[in-house]
Amino acid sequence: MTSVALVQLAQDTATEPPAMRVDRAIDLTRAACADADLVVLPELWLAGAFDIHASKEYAEPLDGPLVAAFSDIAAQERTWLHMGSFPERDADGHTFNTSVLFDPDGTIAATYRKVHLFGFDGGEPSVMSAGEDYVVVDTPLGKTGLATCYDLRFPEQFRALVDAGAESFLITSGWPTKRIEHWRVLLRARAIEDLAWVVAANGVGTQNGTELGGYSAIIDPLGEIVVEADGSEQILTGAVDVSNAKQWRDTFPALGDRV
Repeated sequence: MTSVALVQLAQDTATEPPAMRVDRAIDLTRAACADADLVVLPELWLAGAFDIHASKEYAEPLDGPLVAAFSDIAAQERTWLHMGSFPERDADGHTFNTSVLFDPDGTIAATYRKVHLFGFDGGEPSVMSAGEDYVVVDTPLGKTGLATCYDLRFPEQFRALVDAGAESFLITSGWPTKRIEHWRVLLRARAIEDLAWVVAANGVGTQNGTELGGYSAIIDPLGEIVVEADGSEQILTGAVDVSNAKQWRDTFPALGDRV
């Protein structure tokens, strides 16, 4: 069994400067690492998933201080750590919504640039570039596919991850309260149709007038909710047995009937 902790971080962008949020996120992450093999944070928690222009303002390179700080946590706590996503600025000045996963040595095990940018013409696409590659990486949850928020609405991405061997999905998100039931349904749908574990961290709080809905969750390959948060800031913990995905795929081999 693998112990997983989801840091459902509050992000009130009108009252808490990003520098203060970094300090608080670090404290909560260290607390979560104490009893977990793997820790996951929400999407764009630094400046807010719904404060896109601020995200561009606070963009950093992959070798910047934010990533370095969370690399140190992973190494010091000897924990797999998904720091959520942050606004990454590359050498050409492009900004990406980039997730970063560290192994227990603090080494970057994988990065994923969000492929499906949310907000149509006025949101993420107005200030960010889309990623081009899907990512599967070996973790304590077996072969693990990475996804971010709006990606959840595109089942073809998750099928591509399964085709690449994924037995579990790590999802970082900034999903709003007004569509939180979509979040809850889609998490279960991705687990059921792909016979895979879903581990998903959402944020809470208000970003640029939009309230985030919480309800971070761990879902098993049958679509059953193992643990689920409410709408408050918290550290949610649960256990994942990746062998369950293999067993269920053997018992109910629906993936083999695709045409």
